Amino acid sequence: MKDGFIKVAAYSPRVAVGDPAANAQTAIGAMQRAEREGAKLLVLPELFLSGYTCADLFFQTALQSACVTALGDVLAATADCGVMAVLGLPLAFGNRLYNCAAIVYRGELLGVVPKTNIPDYNEFYEGRHFAPAPSENYAITLCGFDVLFGTKQIFTLSGIPLFKLAVEICEDLWVTVPPSAAHAAAGATVVANLSASSAVIGKSEYRRLLVTSQSARCVCGYVYATAAAGESSTDLVFSGNNMIAEDGAVLAESRPFAPDNFLCTEIDCEKLAGERQKQNSFGQFHADGYAYIECASETEETVLTRFVDKHPFVPARKDEKDCRCDLILDIQAHGLARRIEAAYAKALVIGISGGLDSCLALLVAVRACELLGRPMTDIHAVTMPCFGTTKRTRTNAEILCRTLGTTFEEIDIKAAVDQHFSDIGQDPEKHDVTYENSQARERTQILMDIANKEGGMVVGTGDLSELALGFATYNGDHMSMYGVNASVPKTLVRHIVCRSAETYEAAGKTELAAALYDIYNTPVSPELLPPKDGEIAQVTEDIVGPYELHDFFLYHFVRFGARPRKIFRLACYAFDGEYDAQTIAKWLSMFVRRFFAQQFKRSCLPDGPKVGTVSLSPRGDFRMPSDASAAAFKKEAEEIAEENR
Repeated sequence: MKDGFIKVAAYSPRVAVGDPAANAQTAIGAMQRAEREGAKLLVLPELFLSGYTCADLFFQTALQSACVTALGDVLAATADCGVMAVLGLPLAFGNRLYNCAAIVYRGELLGVVPKTNIPDYNEFYEGRHFAPAPSENYAITLCGFDVLFGTKQIFTLSGIPLFKLAVEICEDLWVTVPPSAAHAAAGATVVANLSASSAVIGKSEYRRLLVTSQSARCVCGYVYATAAAGESSTDLVFSGNNMIAEDGAVLAESRPFAPDNFLCTEIDCEKLAGERQKQNSFGQFHADGYAYIECASETEETVLTRFVDKHPFVPARKDEKDCRCDLILDIQAHGLARRIEAAYAKALVIGISGGLDSCLALLVAVRACELLGRPMTDIHAVTMPCFGTTKRTRTNAEILCRTLGTTFEEIDIKAAVDQHFSDIGQDPEKHDVTYENSQARERTQILMDIANKEGGMVVGTGDLSELALGFATYNGDHMSMYGVNASVPKTLVRHIVCRSAETYEAAGKTELAAALYDIYNTPVSPELLPPKDGEIAQVTEDIVGPYELHDFFLYHFVRFGARPRKIFRLACYAFDGEYDAQTIAKWLSMFVRRFFAQQFKRSCLPDGPKVGTVSLSPRGDFRMPSDASAAAFKKEAEEIAEENR
């Protein structure tokens, strides 16, 4: 297992009620199929070797012994199978009968886990047949193997160290405190659930809620396999509604009564382990009474088939994207409104350029004033053209301010910047970083002074992606009295602006909507270099690379602590057919270098509202010393770039 991935499978093949020998052959075939698919774990339904609906036949010793024989048949036939399988069967122990899961791997029986919570209501009468699991582990001999019988067992593979499997059975998930909570606290990163949940109206949705919420609560992978075709239909029907979830998200699901309910995908155990390290509330490690059974296995590279979102900040479905954009705008506006009240600000001062970021900041200010019942004229939008300003952006800025009803002012800063160049001995024909940043700092000075003059506050426009790359002028672009866009990535800024355009268009404000659409389509640029034939000469993504790549890098680096090699692998998979490996490696190397080198710019960030799970606020979300060495990260990123030249 490389990068923490393990391929797992859930399957509900046709069962023959009361025919363990036939079911053993089906289980063997299922394991072989899982192996062909590259899976290392296979979960089959509850009581699969006997069938779940045997009722009083469970008391027949002939059926009980046939199930043990069938388990032996599975062991004998799978000695060369590299799949850890979880099989359900009834098993007598002491004076009681138990609903159990047997864990098998390469022809060996690893352990037996009995069901803890036995239902005895409605259509389920398991209490008539089975006893609840004992509170301790007991040593038993089964099929010639000396193993443990009990719930406190965690199974691991030496070649996949972060994969730690625990088992619970059907009803165990539905109770107030599922056993998987204790399993997770004892270190289990993957939970297998063998189930026989019946098909009734509304139940599949409820099952999905249980599986996803438990995987989130336990910060684990959850593999759920339920009974399907072949079970008796005397009173119940079973649908094979299988699921594989990870930390609150469904990775794969078979719809009820699907012709083939075989599921196979990858769980990222490394990501789960990292999430647990961050969550002090997850709980202290508790291993009291637990046994850890390790089997030898080789380390392999898991072929990825799971969905990896190339735009992790932006939902793919339009309805979800619209809801997210609306919510973010509300968060930003309510944060700004509260700051206006607390600071007794008489005005909001915004530098408006006609670009995406300042446009979003202006929309936020408008919404904040609406919340406070204040006139739009309290918003002082200032455009400050200089050497790189184009007619397109200047026109869009004016249309925005006029149609929104804000106070609008134009202050040409060319003369002031030329004077500054003269003061410091800068050659105006030398278009270097001094030439560029002098303009940004002059604009900030003007905004701050206007805010003082009006008794107001400067609203910042810089976004999360620019902060991550340090593509912002120190004491310039990222300085303000409240940074409303500070945790909004560039890929999402675009969509919020587009969503606002759609909203205004639906309200009949066509001129405003047209300007917003044009801003949405304008290349991202600081406009600090002179235009070429009237067009923008300085396109940011030509300098630092595509923002969709950098936002992808940022998400996996900050949110999950992924190393450069894993980020590269995921990016190549997610952007297959759009960017080649050489391009991804090139920009990843730049991301790593800039992210570390520019931390000092983030250490002095002004306040701003957090809108998502990734934020770079130095006051809580991401704390990093400005002098941290990037050597280990750069070395790995540069090796990747060299390998892909």
